Amino acid sequence: MRDRQRSSYRGRFAPSPTGDLHFGSLLAALGSWLCARRANGAWLVRIDDIDPPREVPGSAGSILRTLRVCGLEPDEPPWHQGTRAPAYEDALQRLRADGYAFPCRCSRSDLAANGGAHRGACVVPHDSGTAFARDPAWRVRVDDAVIVFEDGLQGLQRWPLAADGDFVVKRADGPFAYQLACAVDDAAQGITEVVRGADLLDSTPRQIFLMRLLGLREPAYLHLPVAVTAAGEKLSKSSGARAIDAHGPAPALRAALALLGIPAAALRQPSPRTLLRDALAAFEPAALPHARILAAPGFS
Repeated sequence: MRDRQRSSYRGRFAPSPTGDLHFGSLLAALGSWLCARRANGAWLVRIDDIDPPREVPGSAGSILRTLRVCGLEPDEPPWHQGTRAPAYEDALQRLRADGYAFPCRCSRSDLAANGGAHRGACVVPHDSGTAFARDPAWRVRVDDAVIVFEDGLQGLQRWPLAADGDFVVKRADGPFAYQLACAVDDAAQGITEVVRGADLLDSTPRQIFLMRLLGLREPAYLHLPVAVTAAGEKLSKSSGARAIDAHGPAPALRAALALLGIPAAALRQPSPRTLLRDALAAFEPAALPHARILAAPGFS
C-alpha cells in the first residue's frame, strides 16, 4: 500500500503520556489506523503532553515503542503537544481580540450553585479591584450556540453548548486546555477524520465550536466504542488497566480487531504485521459496532 499514491485522507492517534499503552487505547489506535489505511491515507501519532502534572516519565517513549511492536507506525514523525504552546497562545490571542475569550477566576465551589457550569458572567468579577494570588483562567463564551454534526458511527449529534457552560481554554495554573490544543493541532496537521473513543464524544462540539471561531477547517468525526471491563468500568490508566505486552502483543491485537468487527478467519496470522495485513484486507467500516461501550474481558 505504501507504493500507491496516497489519498488526501489524514488520520491520527493522540494518546496522553500518563502510563503505558493499554487495551482501551490500543482499540482506538487500531480503529484510526484501519480507517486511514483503508482510505490509503496517512496515519499520524500525536503525544498529548499538555498537562505535565499528570504525565508519567518515560510513558511517551513506551507508548511509541509499543505501537511500533504492534506494527502501528506513523507516516510522519510524532508531534509532541508540549512543544506547541506558541500556536495555542496565538489562537487564544485571536479569541481574545475577537471578544470570545475572557479571564475567569471562578473556582468550582464558586460555580456549584450553577451545577458547576459557567454561564455568561463570572461569579468572581475579574475587574473587581481585588488583589488575587494567581492569574485567571481563560474561558470561551458559548452563549446559545448549538453544534450539530454527523458522526461516522454514532449518527447525527446535536449539542447545546450552554448545557455545560463557558469552557476553559487556558487553565489558571498555566497549561492550555485539551479542547484548544486539540482543535488547533487537528487543523495544523490537516486531519481529515478524527477516529477516537466515544468517551470523547462530548469534547467534539467544543472543538468544532473553537474551529469555527478561529476559521479552521473541521475534520469529520467517528467515535468508536469504549472498551470496558465485565463490570462496566472503562479500561484506562487511572483505573489500573494493564499494559499491552510488548513482547507478545498478538493476543491483544486479535481481541481488539475482533471487537472492531474483523472476522475470525482474518485473525490467524502469528506476527503483528501479517495480522494487521489480513485484518486490513477484511476491514469494512460498516461492520464497526455502533455501541458506545464494549466489554473486553481479560484485558483489565
